[in-house]
Amino acid sequence: MTTDQLAKDGVTPELILAIETSCDETSAAVVRGGREVLSNVVSSQIATHQQFGGVVPEIASRKHVETITRITEQAVQEAGIELRDLSAIAVTQGPGLVGALLVGIIAAKSLAMALDVPLIGTHHIAGHIYANQLVHDLQYPLLALVASGGHTELVLVEREGEFRIIGRTRDDAVGEAYDKVARSLKLPYPGGPHIDRLAQQAETATPLPRSWLEADSYDFSFSGLKSAVLGVINQHGMKGLTLDEGALARGFQESVIEVLTEKAIRAAKAFDVRQLLLCGGVAANSGLREVLGARCEAEGIPLLLPPLSLCSDNAAMIAAAAHLKWTRRQFTELDMKGDPGLPLEDWSVSRHGSDR
Repeated sequence: MTTDQLAKDGVTPELILAIETSCDETSAAVVRGGREVLSNVVSSQIATHQQFGGVVPEIASRKHVETITRITEQAVQEAGIELRDLSAIAVTQGPGLVGALLVGIIAAKSLAMALDVPLIGTHHIAGHIYANQLVHDLQYPLLALVASGGHTELVLVEREGEFRIIGRTRDDAVGEAYDKVARSLKLPYPGGPHIDRLAQQAETATPLPRSWLEADSYDFSFSGLKSAVLGVINQHGMKGLTLDEGALARGFQESVIEVLTEKAIRAAKAFDVRQLLLCGGVAANSGLREVLGARCEAEGIPLLLPPLSLCSDNAAMIAAAAHLKWTRRQFTELDMKGDPGLPLEDWSVSRHGSDR
């Protein structure tokens, strides 16, 4: 139900302040009724971590400590509300870097206690999935292709907030594979946008393998593809040949996109879903959006794409997922701890949560 519908029915939509600190973005957002984004402030640490070629957990945690108060205050100010107007505080409970998670959790607990409002511990991947709800109407059953730096999963959502993982990566996540290949090509961190740009500009593609695994599997594997890329680089180096980085980037990206797309399409048809959702940081990849969009159109499968601002980690998506538990009054105890390996299926809104 939209916030307009709630207001028309005489129901005041809740205001949730959400905090996201699972990796290297510090974010706070205020969302009304699980749909209306009043503010969504994100502070990125990319410039800090670029000099190390990847995220350094200890530095990420320290940066969160330095910025969390300022970012939270800014989110409240931009929303045009007072702290006393808030209905609940949501925060990413997991998965993520444990030190980074704890910074957000401590801030959220402090606010919930001070304001005497409920705390809602939220799953990071549920946030990526329900980011789509901020701009689209979801229809169940649906299938989510989650593609990010830490996750590559196919998630079947048969009913609101009930998740079943039917496919996952057996080694590297797709975003992680992008970063490792980019590092091998001496491209800046994060590597995904640079690989995407080179691939789009290249006229030819270096032939590379596709990892399909077992015929009936929806799982993914990218370590072999990564090794194949390294093999091409090493062969050119040993033979003193000039490496066509654009062709290699295009070959890598075409392999990744073909596997992601075909497995997602096959699963969507097998489970007869009404929508396919693309979620996570790699959802910003222009090649993936184009190819998956074309395949879904050909197969008659409705595809939902989040705007680029909602692909990367942000707190608005955490508020959207927290809304699922708000509507069921499933709140989190104040002794909640950060859980770096929090299972998505265990977080399902129908499975746990305490009334308050």
